[in-house]
Amino acid sequence: MRQTLIAMSIAAALATVAGCSKESDESQAAKGADQSMTTQGVAANDAAGKANSNPLLAEWTGPFGGVPAFDKAKVADLKPALETAMAQNLAEIDAIANNPEAPTFANTIEEMERSGAALSRVFTYWGIWSSNMSSPEFRAVQSEMAPKLADFSSKIIQNDKLFQRVKAVYDARNNSGLNAEQKRVVELTYDEFATNGATLTGEAKARYAAINKRLAELHTTFSNNVLADEEGYDIFLRSDQLSGLPESFVKAAAALAEEKGQKGNYAITNTRSSMDPFLTYSDNRELREKVWTNYYSRGDNGDEHDNNAIIAEILQLRDERVGLLGFDNYAEWRLQNRMAKNPANAIELMEAVWPAAVARVHEEVADMQAVADKEKAGITIKPWDYRYYAEKVRKAKYDLNSDEVKQYLQLDKLREGMFFVAGELFNFEFTPVKEGTVPVFHEDVKVWEVTDKTSGEHIGLWYLDPYARAGKRSGAWATMYRDHTTFDGKETVLASNNSNFIKGAPGEPVLVSWDDAETFFHEFGHALHFLASNVTYPTLNSGVRDYTEFQSQLLERWLSTDPIIDNYLVHYKTGEPIPAELVAKIKKAANFNQGFATTEYLASALVDMKLHTSDPEGIDPDKFERETLESLGMPSELVMRHRTPHFGHIFSGEGYSAGYYGYMWADVLTSDASEAFAEAEGGFYDKEVAGKLVKYLFAPRNAMDPAEAYRKFRGRDAGIEPLMRDRGFPLPGEESGEKAEETASAGG
Repeated sequence: MRQTLIAMSIAAALATVAGCSKESDESQAAKGADQSMTTQGVAANDAAGKANSNPLLAEWTGPFGGVPAFDKAKVADLKPALETAMAQNLAEIDAIANNPEAPTFANTIEEMERSGAALSRVFTYWGIWSSNMSSPEFRAVQSEMAPKLADFSSKIIQNDKLFQRVKAVYDARNNSGLNAEQKRVVELTYDEFATNGATLTGEAKARYAAINKRLAELHTTFSNNVLADEEGYDIFLRSDQLSGLPESFVKAAAALAEEKGQKGNYAITNTRSSMDPFLTYSDNRELREKVWTNYYSRGDNGDEHDNNAIIAEILQLRDERVGLLGFDNYAEWRLQNRMAKNPANAIELMEAVWPAAVARVHEEVADMQAVADKEKAGITIKPWDYRYYAEKVRKAKYDLNSDEVKQYLQLDKLREGMFFVAGELFNFEFTPVKEGTVPVFHEDVKVWEVTDKTSGEHIGLWYLDPYARAGKRSGAWATMYRDHTTFDGKETVLASNNSNFIKGAPGEPVLVSWDDAETFFHEFGHALHFLASNVTYPTLNSGVRDYTEFQSQLLERWLSTDPIIDNYLVHYKTGEPIPAELVAKIKKAANFNQGFATTEYLASALVDMKLHTSDPEGIDPDKFERETLESLGMPSELVMRHRTPHFGHIFSGEGYSAGYYGYMWADVLTSDASEAFAEAEGGFYDKEVAGKLVKYLFAPRNAMDPAEAYRKFRGRDAGIEPLMRDRGFPLPGEESGEKAEETASAGG
């Protein structure tokens, strides 16, 4: 239901889009139906009048079923657009709640699915300003409107007349002639209400709404603090400080410095896309430490952008809120409708992998320390040395130079490779849309039309915003501007991928690392999940957090398939395909540094879960993080991938809170599904397996229970063994893969 997507998914929206929670209005709810509908009818008419003059409220026009008017969007229009759209949506909701007819799927659930169209359009623009084009002007509106959006959301969730109608349809779902999709919509709708405070009364109900309102403010402040620290800690280098850095990185850093008014210098920004390659290649240890410290201290500098007090309040409020619903802790509430079902199951999976990951880290550090000692560096490996010496070990152990690999990883060619995979698996074709035909919010954004290769049927549009810029949040993500639905006539998908690659110097291609190439494929997997949708109702485009990462993680596997290697990994200067011997080295080193990658991720996921299963009273987030990692036996040579003060996944909103484990849960499915392709006659391009992939794992979105969907694809549940094999880790009771290999070699 569109209303669910707006009103209940707004916590996640506030992280990257805005966010909504809602507040009850007991006096309004007590009024008679006629008076309420009259009052709301006036509001609706007023809203309709305002919609005519505000471009953010206007229905989308133009080609491809209408597209967002990014060329007309102004931050000054945002606040009035939100206020008008909220009033209009509440009028729609009140009309549904006060319908004198007995509740049915058609007059309650379908009408809720239909509601909120104008607000949904406004959130599309909010999302762009929040994630891609933030500015002080927007942040002022964001801070003002976040709590108001929380109030709005509470008014829907806590509308008891509405909930009673939903409950009536839910109670009758098995004997009212509903098809499977309709029953799923009803169940998801009811669960969203029941698990978000709709069953509360009196003071508890009011307190629940007040907490949501305060959390909306805190999530927004947290996010803006991290962004401020990302923008406020640029480092500008001189030409004599570039030793070890690849030519492509130096050129991009020079172009970025010039853009920032420092022509002749070289900019290192406080984002992962800049930090990671610098720590990998820079010979200057002092600068590596400075860049590392800036990045991992975001939100933790004891200044006006420090997030520790905000985190403490967020944790206390989340715990209080779920206590009102009868849950022991926040994680228990969060996981009830996810694949893991409860925190114990999630922790069991993570703790099964943790010992092998940490053991591998110790092996990796020993290898790196040996290199440093051989060079007479006179150091003990520290976190800012890990990437640098890991690269040296990679070269020594596998004769593999990451910079050499980058020469064959051009961003544009990788995009073409992704299109090839989409064509083979999904029968999609991507055609560039003529510039100027579809409005974009920045000149860097390009648009493609997606069609069915066989029939030519229009599927949707794919937007790509690939480059880092001021005001753009770090990382990579996918989003939808419009879902696929058919219940009111077919609506096609508008999907977007967003990255933070450093733009090359004029005329130079953008070269990326193998890890960044995998991330590019990963986010494209999310877009394909959107585009493949065949569901009828908006609500069914929602997701189960520890499942939705599975599809995108799975798509990463196609980067290393032969058709991509043979046709799209070509040298940026000569156009020659990547040499077979270099490919062999890449595949041989596939599990290299897996200890680092798995441990830094698991540390974040475990801290997230422990934060949300512990008593938050008087919590000191820095101390909690430090003591938790110590109790886990965290190696001192690395840190969490996302330290608590800038852990936006869990504190910029609630999308991943007590859910960061989901990447590993999804990777269990990914590893198992990959073996299904590997075992098939046609390998990763096997038509039969690909057909089942699309039919059961992509197209249904959330129209089918994820566990059932996976069993339909694989014929059974997934186990942990493929994951351990994938990462080169021993199964419990087995010897370390690397040590076993050394023992076998010595014995031979």
